[in-house]
Amino acid sequence: MSLIAKFNNNMNVIGKRLKEYRTKKKISYEQLAGKLELMGISIHKQSLYDIENNKRTVKDYELFGLAYVLGIDVNDLLEDIKSEFEKN
Repeated sequence: MSLIAKFNNNMNVIGKRLKEYRTKKKISYEQLAGKLELMGISIHKQSLYDIENNKRTVKDYELFGLAYVLGIDVNDLLEDIKSEFEKN
């Protein structure tokens, strides 16, 4: 049994949106990791790939940093889970 809680069998709920915004802004994993590092948030480029591919959880400060670097609101990354809850 895994000690990591999952929502609808997902490690995170932002991966799909993160990839969408990152590629739309033409930012590589390495560039994103570098910008986060300047904010004091250390996420390796492999970890960014893992987040996008639902293989890693996301800490709250990482969520904020990702949104900040991408120039979007945190809620933009959470749109899929918002839609899921609005169905009910």
